[in-house]
Amino acid sequence: MERIGVRELRQNASTYLDRVKQGESIEVTERGVPVAIIGPVPMVKKSRVQELIDERRMTPGRGGSAAWLAANPPTPINPEYGGPSIADLLDEQREERL
Repeated sequence: MERIGVRELRQNASTYLDRVKQGESIEVTERGVPVAIIGPVPMVKKSRVQELIDERRMTPGRGGSAAWLAANPPTPINPEYGGPSIADLLDEQREERL
């Protein structure tokens, strides 16, 4: 790792930042004493959800879902159609996972 003084960094900041962009780390000294290391920012892996949002394949939630749900309650199942309720179907699926 190369060592440079603060004055050198100030005078040639663009040059050193270009090198950092290429992946190099540089130690900065003040009067010969190391005070900092300039290096590339570590890449943080995006979550799959964030990737889908960035690709515009998914819309982020609006937040406040409890308030939205209170204002827009689910439609009850019409019993004349017959068949199991949604709650029964969910219970069945949960049992299959165990």
